[in-house]
Amino acid sequence: MVETIVPLSALLRSIREVGTYLRDEFRRFNREYAEYKTARDPVSYVDRRAEELLREHCARLLPEAGFILEESGGTDHQKELLWVIDPLDGTKNFVHGIPLFCISVALLYRREPVIGVVYAVAQDETFWAVRGAGAYIEGEPLQVSQTADPDRILVVTGFMYREAERSEKYFHALNEVMRRFGGMRRLGSAALDLAYVAAGRIDAFFEMDLNPWDVAAGALLVQEAGGIVTDFAGRDEYLFGNSILAGGAWIHRALHSILKEAGLAEYSSSPPVRPQ
Repeated sequence: MVETIVPLSALLRSIREVGTYLRDEFRRFNREYAEYKTARDPVSYVDRRAEELLREHCARLLPEAGFILEESGGTDHQKELLWVIDPLDGTKNFVHGIPLFCISVALLYRREPVIGVVYAVAQDETFWAVRGAGAYIEGEPLQVSQTADPDRILVVTGFMYREAERSEKYFHALNEVMRRFGGMRRLGSAALDLAYVAAGRIDAFFEMDLNPWDVAAGALLVQEAGGIVTDFAGRDEYLFGNSILAGGAWIHRALHSILKEAGLAEYSSSPPVRPQ
């Protein structure tokens, strides 16, 4: 069905073409060029131009679809088909010269991802998935880790600091994860984190306060690679909700228990925020 909607090969070519632009800019970018949407949230001309290019490419491939975009918001959010685009996930890494950033593009059909692509620009790695057809990297199938040995498990997260009460609970959960499992990282790109979970490089990922463009493509990668993706309450509201937890079955259960014990599941209980 999906190939009749969008030619996947053309989509991958378009994303890699924009990736070439990002890679060229990364070599010459100076952090003084960055602007800040908030005190800690940088953006640059590179984000904006990459989004313009991706929007043009996707509009040509599927003119009837609407858009949900990080930088410009998008249009026609109520359409059955929606492109969800993050032109540069990991902008802070990009700004600081750290080569951990990616392009994330997903196509939603009736609010469910049916195509997901994460392109790790500096590493020149393309992760892609089609609903019901599996997840792949450069044509090789992806499989989430099934590790059940706590000492060998590597968990990735982001740091939540916006509200004192939630932050206290979140750091309590982080302390438990560090105490119980073999390692923890914070890479700075949720889409890339999820792609690495799908590839079995990372065992699990969890974070709060993300947006659809951060997780739509990566969540489909994890699901199609045999993993489980939910919000902290164990529901499927991770896309437009307030939290995401992704990994293989064993580690997903273990982390869900920790997050619940820390009192974080309650922050997923309100109706998800959806674009207007």
